[in-house]
Amino acid sequence: MNRKEFLKSSGMAAFALTTIGCAVPRASQSTELPESTHVGDCATTNDILGPFYRPDAPEKSDMTFSGLSGSRVAIKGKVYTDDCTSILENVKVEIWHCDTKGDYDNTSSDFRHRAQQTTDNAGAYSFKTILPGKYLNGKLYRPAHIHFRVTHEEHQELISQIYFAGDPHIDEDPWASQEKAKARILPIVLEDTEGNLTVQFDIYLNKLA
Repeated sequence: MNRKEFLKSSGMAAFALTTIGCAVPRASQSTELPESTHVGDCATTNDILGPFYRPDAPEKSDMTFSGLSGSRVAIKGKVYTDDCTSILENVKVEIWHCDTKGDYDNTSSDFRHRAQQTTDNAGAYSFKTILPGKYLNGKLYRPAHIHFRVTHEEHQELISQIYFAGDPHIDEDPWASQEKAKARILPIVLEDTEGNLTVQFDIYLNKLA
């Protein structure tokens, strides 16, 4: 099912999902994002959740499968608390993205391009997946992006997205072009001599007040 068909068939054209999966007015997709309460200089900034979040994605590190098209890439990093140096273990990291044609798996039991993981005792997470494609948002293509939802019982929930350096659609996108997104526009790195691609995304969470 493609993005347009999903919106039409589910009646979601005027709605977006909140972090708990309820329908709220499309106003939640405003380009004005709520400000972080953190006063330091390392907190990861937020972004829109979007209408395609699905809870209960499978716990796995490898999101690839037989017949999958697209450039394989490792998305990995560590999660830190708001002192900017102390790592956090047992953090739930959920990611999801579209396929190379710009479509999300919104209904199947396979949960393709969707996964979750818990950080290890070094605060680390790692997902093997593909670089996502793009889809039209009105008259403009959204830049390629991967969604994140990061939760820990002692920290504020983070809803965010990462983008990729050099993407020509960033400048016109109402979310990726914001100043607060700059630190989330990341290089795709040739990690080794075998041509393996890596994107490093370290995450900094705010403690609960």
